[in-house]
Amino acid sequence: MKTLLRPGDTCHTIDDSSACGLLVDAADYYRAFHRAAQQAQRFIAITGWQFDREVALLRGEEAAGAGEVRFLAFLDGLCAANRALHVYILAWDYSPIYALEREWLQGALFNWTTSPRLQFELDVHPASTGSHHQKMAIIDGVVAFTGGMDICASRWDDRRHLVVNTDRDEGPLHLRKHGPYHDVQSYVKGDAATRITALFRERWKNAGHGDLDLPIMTTSITVEPTLPLPPSRVALSRTVCASESSLQVREIRALYCAAIAAAQTVIYIENQYFTSRSVFDALISRMRAQGTKLQIVFVLPKKAEALKEELALGLEQTKLLRELKRVAVEHGHGLGLYCSVARGDDGREVATYIHSKVLSVDDRFLTVGSANTTNRSMGLDTELNLSWEGSWDGSQDALTDAVRDVRVSLLREHAGLVDEDFASVVDLVEHLDGIV
Repeated sequence: MKTLLRPGDTCHTIDDSSACGLLVDAADYYRAFHRAAQQAQRFIAITGWQFDREVALLRGEEAAGAGEVRFLAFLDGLCAANRALHVYILAWDYSPIYALEREWLQGALFNWTTSPRLQFELDVHPASTGSHHQKMAIIDGVVAFTGGMDICASRWDDRRHLVVNTDRDEGPLHLRKHGPYHDVQSYVKGDAATRITALFRERWKNAGHGDLDLPIMTTSITVEPTLPLPPSRVALSRTVCASESSLQVREIRALYCAAIAAAQTVIYIENQYFTSRSVFDALISRMRAQGTKLQIVFVLPKKAEALKEELALGLEQTKLLRELKRVAVEHGHGLGLYCSVARGDDGREVATYIHSKVLSVDDRFLTVGSANTTNRSMGLDTELNLSWEGSWDGSQDALTDAVRDVRVSLLREHAGLVDEDFASVVDLVEHLDGIV
């Protein structure tokens, strides 16, 4: 019987998870992190691409009466209330091209104004053009969150993706208002969380900040997922650039290619970009191969978030998507390229920015993580994905049912039907720039 998850090839490890699920959009993730962090006994460990100290973890009515909800002040308050608690934050030491989008002097802002048990450090990528793009948040080694979301400005939204939502406002330090924003995070407990704790410890040490004592506790931490997954085996896959402390790792690239090659009915992809040559080649090869006809669905942003991204990726993405469409038509496969659009009461349309990194195949395989479908994420940047795999023998079980529910729920969200009965998604989602 085939399996996509192979340690040393498509993944690093496969571990048991006593509880797991998805948190869709930052309203759900930030709330879950806030509640889990309040229960921490010994440590909170976080790594990411970007952080902003003033980000509110709770908004609107949820914030009323909740005490301190701003990211840094909240963590500092936890340290003040629990003298055994340590907080470790590891951030990518970003490229100068992002300087205007980041808080300056973060080392001083995070370290000098907070408890000595709250430690903020930077991690330089070994390649001058690479970034550390993994996103992890770990509480006592009991629960670990990872996926597409950083705790930073201009990320918060809920599943309604309204054209106007004052809860998205980030306060006086961030004057630019952001629009509807979609992302997906996962969480795991048990052995899988212990494994991610070890990965954080390794990252911290390789960044030159020494060995960490991160004791795995027996804390009882409850997470309320947006979309639950049953207790199951969970694979951890990485992209790691070669350096003095590590070998080149391209497990996520191998995972995507293997999953696409195995597809028999449906390939569902949500991603911020599509410029990966290896993923493109895998899709072309599968469509040209003898076998069943596929329904392939892409959900992508309508346009890049910034000019530099449009210049770097836009033309290449358009070229690859057009070629995919041509081959799909030639070989009789269905290929839909979509973006999600919010409509205001006045009829004005605003595209929801897609930042998630999700791949589902045949409702039997699901991966969620930090890796974009770009050449960088598949070979240069530091990335982390978690994956679930059900049976391929055609039988239904709790995991395959749950993976199908994930795909349908995400489609509902993009179609504006989160709180309504499922209907025709195609009629309610805009096509990308006339490509289809």
